[in-house]
Amino acid sequence: MVSKLDHYKIFCQVGESKSFSQAAKALYMTQPAVSQAIMQLERELDIRLFHRTPKGAFLTDEGHVLFEYASSALNLLQVGEEKIGEFKNLTAGELKVGVGDTISRHFLLPYLEQFHNRYPNVKFKIENGTTPELCAMLKAGEVDIGVCNFPLDDPTLTLKTFINVHDIFVCGEKYKHILENPITYDELMKYPLIFLEPKSNTRRYVEDYILSKGTQIVPEFELGSHDLVLEFAKSNLGIACVTKEFSEDYLKDDLVTEVKVVDPIPKREIGVCHLKSVPLSLAATRFVEMIETNR
Repeated sequence: MVSKLDHYKIFCQVGESKSFSQAAKALYMTQPAVSQAIMQLERELDIRLFHRTPKGAFLTDEGHVLFEYASSALNLLQVGEEKIGEFKNLTAGELKVGVGDTISRHFLLPYLEQFHNRYPNVKFKIENGTTPELCAMLKAGEVDIGVCNFPLDDPTLTLKTFINVHDIFVCGEKYKHILENPITYDELMKYPLIFLEPKSNTRRYVEDYILSKGTQIVPEFELGSHDLVLEFAKSNLGIACVTKEFSEDYLKDDLVTEVKVVDPIPKREIGVCHLKSVPLSLAATRFVEMIETNR
């Protein structure tokens, strides 16, 4: 069955060729099929579109008007199809990622670089925030995926774990005298404590675990940056709770030292989350696949 769009494609080809037979050759159709399509379009519009002469088919005044609009519309459709092809091949598009500063710096940056090198025409939009803020961005459609700290209890999200991390306590030179033996959380509370701000998922996870051991933390300092927490510990301002995997440079260079505790905090995960109800864009899908393949 020939559609209305097909009629306009045939009409434009005849208008360009000025010949039913030439249009038929270009469209790989028979000449009677081309003639029938034009006659049907003329009946539907109740106008004559072509002057049919022995020398060819020439647009009428009404045909000229319709040709300008129809050819423009078909050109726009072709451009649209080409753009869709670009998105499918990732020669265009946008990747919107929500991520915290610490995870971005210590985990995500190499993957962003790798993805950019592979798909240089895909634009990045990076939004920073805590895990609760990233979840809100996902639900508002501001980002495609969030790369954040787990555990995360939200039935509207799909979660995929990438790496395991461990929360530890570290100190500077001033507090090294407490390193001889593992200490309890009650003993740890006797010293100034340096933690991330309460709204961070990491802080809540650590605080809940210590509370399950019968101890409530009362930090001396609450900071918005993991790197700043490390700097405060290095400067002997107290005992800091940090992510071990993101503190390796400080530990390796002896800028801080790990404080062993009697009940180490269980490992947790870092991964990607996205809305269950919204399919991932091709760029986001490829990005997640790339991390899974190379982690």
